[in-house]
This record gives sequence, structure tokens and C-alpha cells, in this order.
Amino acid sequence: MFPSKAVFIHKHNICRNNMFRKAGLPQLAVLIINLKHVNMKTTTFGNHLHPALEQLHRNTCLWIGHMNSNPSDHFAGQTFQCPEEGSLNKIQVYSIAVSRPGKLILTLHEFDKQRKNWGQVLSSSEIEVDESDAENWIQFPLQTVHLHKDKTYGFRLKSPDTLIAIGEAAWSNKEPFSYGEEWNTNNIENKDHYYRYFSLAFKVELRA
Repeated sequence: MFPSKAVFIHKHNICRNNMFRKAGLPQLAVLIINLKHVNMKTTTFGNHLHPALEQLHRNTCLWIGHMNSNPSDHFAGQTFQCPEEGSLNKIQVYSIAVSRPGKLILTLHEFDKQRKNWGQVLSSSEIEVDESDAENWIQFPLQTVHLHKDKTYGFRLKSPDTLIAIGEAAWSNKEPFSYGEEWNTNNIENKDHYYRYFSLAFKVELRA
């Protein structure tokens, strides 16, 4: 359905099928010239569910999942330093496009940012997605996990049967995102890639 190197325009987002690799991305500079302030919010409320950490900007996207015409599976994720103590109940990511109905799976891990090591799964969520989920925030309800202030965690996304474009923000490599790194890999190359100047669009929701 999505030919190689096809370009998909969704409002102000540029989605390219070859975005599995971060090649040629200096060309995106012209697309982000007006993205002067990245909207990373950290908010503290009372004892109710709230977005403790969120990155809302999206000026490009990252494709994850499985393409029927290609044997490779593509995975993506995001690490983050937790800004406060609290119980995690939900994570959201922004979907730009969904190729066909299928499953989307999120797993939450502790993350060792020094060794670039993903810890064991702390919680996971599997949801069904389809074309109607395009241009929407996708919610992953999670079994409650207690997160600790200033500790680094990460979530990973995968799909065995559909291809999904997840919104992300591209930023200057001279001014990297301070709270964490975007991650991606595939089952053919099987090599982890981390980027401080890319971030998925996401919301981490905690209960204080």
C-alpha cells in the first residue's frame, strides 16, 4: 500500500517510508525553522491521573511495524527521565497514519542510559488499531507501575501485522532533547539506534 520512498503529507507533518533510517535528515531543517520551542511539559497535580511528561510537537514521523511486501519488522521507542514520583497508569503516542487494521504493542522498561540497556518489562499493553486512528492520540492503559523521580525509563512499540506512522519531532543536533532519546531498530539489521535530536510525540500519565 505504501510504495518505497513515498511521501505522505498530514497537515504539517512529513512522513516518509524510508524514515526507518535517519539518512538525509539535514534536508528537514527547512521544515522545522518555525519550531522554536519544543513543548515538553512537566506538571504536578494532586492525587489524580495527569500528564506528568509530554512532548506534543510533530513535524515528521517514524514508521513501525510490518510491511507485507518486506520481511523486516521495525520497532521504535522513547526513553525519558521521570520528573516526579508517581504511579503510571497510561502512556499515549500520536498516530499519523495506519496502513491497515492490526495490533500495536507497548512495553515499559527501566532503562540504563549509561549502558544503553533495556531492563525487564515492567508493564505492557496491546491494543487494536485501524485507519480511523490516524491523526489521533492512541492510549495504552497499563497495569499500575510506581515510577521514581529522576529515574530513567523507556517504552517500546511494535506491531506484528500492520504498519503505523508515529508522530515525532526533529530538532537540531546542537540542541538535543534533554529528557531522553528516541530509539529504533529492525529485525534484519538488529542494531539499536538512539537519537537525542528526535523524540516521539508522547504523554506519560501518572497518579501522584
